Amino acid sequence: MVEAGRLRDPAKIGLRAGRVLSRHKMAKHFSLDIEEKGFSFSRKQDAIDEEAALDGIYVIRTSEQEGALSKDDVVKTYKSLANLERDFWSLKTIDVNIRPIRHRLADRVRAHAFICMLAAHLVYHLREAWAPLTFKDESPPERQDPVAPGMRSRAASRKAARRKGRDGASLRPFQGLLDHLATLTRNTNVVPGTEVSFDQLTEPTPTQRRAFELLELSIPLRIV
Repeated sequence: MVEAGRLRDPAKIGLRAGRVLSRHKMAKHFSLDIEEKGFSFSRKQDAIDEEAALDGIYVIRTSEQEGALSKDDVVKTYKSLANLERDFWSLKTIDVNIRPIRHRLADRVRAHAFICMLAAHLVYHLREAWAPLTFKDESPPERQDPVAPGMRSRAASRKAARRKGRDGASLRPFQGLLDHLATLTRNTNVVPGTEVSFDQLTEPTPTQRRAFELLELSIPLRIV
């Protein structure tokens, strides 16, 4: 674009070049020389050679005694931290919302955090139990190489493509399932012109019934 004369301003040339470098994540390997109506680049060969020397090397350091874990187990354990990151994200955002903490006394702050951790623990078990109702992979293939990217099972890919389970029921993301379960409510009805009122539970949908079955619980007929 510079050679064709479409870019002349050094600032705009820099922005355009920076966008390309950012997209390919290669900024650390190139030096740019930008001037009025001119642009050139050169490789930082020393940096490239230094990174190439570590290509394919996976270094993890643990606090375990030597021999307590095999190399494969160390890598698998490290990669399982992704689940921990997901749980902390759940804890801090849509599922639990630990913040803001509207307490001042230390004991109450600790109690608030403890209850939120219990809620995160519950969310973990709900995700496992409700896997047949969501897009979660129920039987992910076992990795032969722990460094290789994880793969989804054919059943999980089929669920995602069809958005339906094996029984033909519609699937939802976990948060969508919680939203659907939230429609199972108790409604207080008031007869117009009187002081008569009564409570009525909504009729559970097949998905809501199945969710309670997977938890081996019955839907309460009465909410206290």
